Amino acid sequence: MAGSLVAQVTPRDPRISSLLQEISPVRIRETVERLAAFSTRHTLSDTTSQTRGIGAARRWIQSAFGELAKQADGRMIVALDEFTAGPSGRIPHPVRLANVIATLRPQAGPVQPGDRMIVIGAHYDSRAGNPMDSVADAPGANDDGSGTALVLELARVFSRQSFNATIVFACFVGEEQGLLGAAHWAEQAREKGWNVEAMLNNDIVGNTEGGSGIAESTYVRLFSEAFSPTDTGRTLARVNSLGLEEDRPSRSLARFIKETAEHYVPGFSVHMIYRRDRFLRGGDHTPFHQHGFAAVRFSEAAENYDRQHQNPDRTKRMGDLPEFVNADYCGNVARVNAAVAATLASAPAPPKEASIVLSGLEYGTTLHWNPSHGAYGYVVRWRETTSPVWEHALGVKDTTVQLKVSKDDCFFGVQAVDENGNASLVTVPLPEQAKK
Repeated sequence: MAGSLVAQVTPRDPRISSLLQEISPVRIRETVERLAAFSTRHTLSDTTSQTRGIGAARRWIQSAFGELAKQADGRMIVALDEFTAGPSGRIPHPVRLANVIATLRPQAGPVQPGDRMIVIGAHYDSRAGNPMDSVADAPGANDDGSGTALVLELARVFSRQSFNATIVFACFVGEEQGLLGAAHWAEQAREKGWNVEAMLNNDIVGNTEGGSGIAESTYVRLFSEAFSPTDTGRTLARVNSLGLEEDRPSRSLARFIKETAEHYVPGFSVHMIYRRDRFLRGGDHTPFHQHGFAAVRFSEAAENYDRQHQNPDRTKRMGDLPEFVNADYCGNVARVNAAVAATLASAPAPPKEASIVLSGLEYGTTLHWNPSHGAYGYVVRWRETTSPVWEHALGVKDTTVQLKVSKDDCFFGVQAVDENGNASLVTVPLPEQAKK
């Protein structure tokens, strides 16, 4: 029996729109300048100085998170995620490192098993021209002071709000030395069975003057990968046979981000790039994706390599300096992150056990899924198999729907929604024989 129509067009949630208006490019700029003032945040730099090096930067970030936690009524927990790294190619000897993590829960108390988690991350370390040079100045204003400032700004605006899911604000260490901090945290998440629903990595999100002479401030690039090492055996074979390569978790998250961001941030778009990352580069989303979590990378539209991984030289306008960071642009990327995280954290969990019911040769499509706790209704999505985005939507109340659309010609998805229209990530139904 077909479900009843709920809505064809989802309105903007006023609470989310208000939250986006609170994001301050001025604060983002101030944070970028403060991070750059540590001169270097190289992973192997000084840890004892109060004014220079990775240790001073780490303590400042932890203190900044701590101040924000005071306005969260016990719902935000700030902690150092410490571990020993190396030796390895860029770590000549074992060294003690620490991610700085602020965890915002729906209510006060520690994270509980099964908590839905949305991770907003960036790396706070920096590097000079020589990746092993831990002494030279490496202000890291854009790479990745911009991402770190974005994370801190979102922690500020989210800390006064309560959501249905846990939001993790993560400042990772050791990205420039081999994605060390993110790899450590993602491994913990896998081992402990944490329910990481989405990981949003922000790395180099503040420059608008491309090295090729092109200026671009109207969109952000979004990198996502299809298969992960967890896609093996029968899973891989089934995905391949059904043509669902572009509906693996990270690609599905990218599609959700594009739709949600362009709904809430008009005039600023998201360009999906079906690739793990840029050539010869990498980012902290990759360890998450490799463990099977949905993880993507935001990166500015127009990069300038003279302002990345270069020793500062103002006479040549080279080096990763604060003056080259466009805080308004970074603010728009922050709004994209905020819209996505707030929507997911407000929505019910994605539907489970969704299926395309097979009962013989049919001209239409029957979909069925299990109810999601707290769902007000559901949105059924479909698109042609060659389309990168969802093309059609039908709001329903029931958990079974019949469509006058051929199952052979389209991909389908189901989302759970709350009363304000906030939608979960898409669950892709898989074919299942009808029970007799």
